[in-house]
Amino acid sequence: METRKRSLAKALSWRIVATVITMAVAFALTREVEVAAAVAGLDTTIKFGAYFVHERLWLRIRFGRYQPTDYQI
Repeated sequence: METRKRSLAKALSWRIVATVITMAVAFALTREVEVAAAVAGLDTTIKFGAYFVHERLWLRIRFGRYQPTDYQI
C-alpha cells in the first residue's frame, strides 16, 4: 500500500512531465511558445478532468477487487 501523499506526489510529478512533453511537441509543430503553452495548458486541464471522471467510474466496477473477510488471522 502507498500513502495518499506518495500517490499524489507521483500523480503531480507525472502530470508535470506529461505537460512538458505536450508543450515540446506543440512547440515543435508550431514554433510558437505562446501556442505551445496554450496547448499544454488546455491539454493538462482536460486530461486532469477526464482522469478524475475515469477514476470515479472505475470505483463502480468490481473487476479485480476482492471482498475482505470478516476476520483476519
